[in-house]
Amino acid sequence: MARVLCVWFPDWLLRRSDAPPDRAAFVVGNRDGRPLVVAANDRAMEAGVEAGMTRRSAEALCPSALVLERDPAAETIRFEPILNAIEDLIPRVEVVEPGWVFVPTDGAVRYYGGERALVDRVAATLERLAPGAHLGVANGPFAAYWAARSGRPTLIVKDEKAFLSGLDISALETEELVATFRWLGVTTLGELAALPRHAVASRFGTRGLEAHRLAGGEDRRVLPRRIPDDLTVETIFEEPLLLIEQAGFMARRLAGSLMALLDRHRVAPYQVEVEAEAADGVVRSRVWRRAEPFDTRALAERVWWQLRAWTETGGITDGLVRLRLSPTALSDEGYQPGLFEQREVRIETERALERTRTILGPDSVLRARPQGGRDPAERVQWARWGEDFAEPARSLASPWPGRVPAPSPSLVPSRPRRLEVEWDAEVPTRVRLSTRWEPVLSWAGPWRRQGRWWAEEKPSALYQIVTSAGAMLCRTTGGRTFVVGVYD
Repeated sequence: MARVLCVWFPDWLLRRSDAPPDRAAFVVGNRDGRPLVVAANDRAMEAGVEAGMTRRSAEALCPSALVLERDPAAETIRFEPILNAIEDLIPRVEVVEPGWVFVPTDGAVRYYGGERALVDRVAATLERLAPGAHLGVANGPFAAYWAARSGRPTLIVKDEKAFLSGLDISALETEELVATFRWLGVTTLGELAALPRHAVASRFGTRGLEAHRLAGGEDRRVLPRRIPDDLTVETIFEEPLLLIEQAGFMARRLAGSLMALLDRHRVAPYQVEVEAEAADGVVRSRVWRRAEPFDTRALAERVWWQLRAWTETGGITDGLVRLRLSPTALSDEGYQPGLFEQREVRIETERALERTRTILGPDSVLRARPQGGRDPAERVQWARWGEDFAEPARSLASPWPGRVPAPSPSLVPSRPRRLEVEWDAEVPTRVRLSTRWEPVLSWAGPWRRQGRWWAEEKPSALYQIVTSAGAMLCRTTGGRTFVVGVYD
C-alpha cells in the first residue's frame, strides 16, 4: 500500500476573523440534524466545553462564550492558499475537509531524497504560511490521520500494526460501534484486531468488518469485480458562468448526474476529482476524500465549496466554461446505512417520532445507552427523545459485585412482578404460572445482595430459573419472590 502523508490543523475551524483571541469561543455545526460543538478554543475547553456536546450543554457550561456558526464554504476559501502551497511540492492532494488533507508520497519521496526530507520540506513551508500544522505519515490514510493526531508536530510511523494496536477503540469514531466494543471488553484496536474476523463480520456486519481491517493496519481493499474505467461526467458551457450561484446550481446538477451513473453500476465513490476550466484556459483540479461513500448532497456541497474557493481566490477568472467530476476511488462492497444516516430517511423518521410524542406524550419516545450497574434495569440509562441524558453514565468497567453474568434478560418489566415459588431449602422446585404449577427444569444462583441499608433496602438474592414455559430472572427478599427479567 502506498505511503500517505496527512496534514491536519487542529484549530482550523477557529482560524477565522470573528474568533476572539482573548475570550472563550466555540464553533457549532449541524450533525444529524442537531447543533453540536465541532471546535472550541482553550478558554472554552477550560470551562468544560468539548467537541461533540450539544450547543445547549456548551452554553450552560460556558455562558460567556461566543458561539460561532460553522461555514464550510468560507473555511474552504481560507484553506485554498495552503492547498496550493502543498501542491507546489506534491502534485496530488486529497481534501477531506478544510484543515485536513491526505497526500500520496511515493513519487515525491524519490524526488526529494527520502521521506524525512519530504516531510521536513512540507512542514517548513506550512510553518511560514500557517503555523500549527500536525503531520503524520503511514501506510494508509487511517493510520496517517492518527499519527497526525498523536500530539507531536510530526510522526512518521514505521511499524503500523504496533502503532495502531495501542490506540483506544474510540479511534474508530463510530459512537454506537465503539460503545458496543467497550461493553464487550474490547478497549483498544489491538484487542479488536486479535478477534477472529469472521466472528466480527457475523456480529457487526459491514461496519464491523471495516473496523477490523482498519485495526489490523489494512485500509480499503482492492475489489475483485472490475469497475468500468470511465465513470466521469462533464459539462461544457457555451457562455461562461460568471455568477457563483450559477456555478452552485451546475455543481448540484452534475453531482446528481455522477451519482446516478455510479448507481447504475452499483458502485460508491470515496474520492472524487473536481476539475474546472476558466474562460482564460486555466484548468484547476482538486481531489476530495470522504471516510464513507459520497452521496449526492455531500458531493454537491464539496464541489460548490471548491468552485467558490477558486472563484474568490483568483483561481478561476473570467467565468467557468467547463466542469468535470471524476471518481478516483470506487467500492462495490455496498454500505448499509443506519436509521439516521440517510437524510431523507432521517427526516421521515424524526417526523414520525415527533408525531408519536405529540400524541402519546413526552415519555412515549425514549432513547437508551448502556451504563454500569448490578440489576438489568440499572444497566440502561434512558432519556426523552431530543433531550440530553440527565447525568453521566456509570462506568461499564467497574466490577459491580453481585452482578448477574451474561446473557442479559431480553425483557425487563418496569415494575417487578410477584411470583409464587416452592422451595426445598434454598432450591426452587416449582413455580406457579397463572392457574398451574410448572416444575423447575434448571436454575442458577443465588447472587446475594446486602441491600443499601441507608435506603432501607433489605437483603436479597437473585436466581435464574428455567421452566418449560421459559426462563426468568427472579429476586427473593423478605420471603417473597419477584420476576425482574425474562430471557428469550
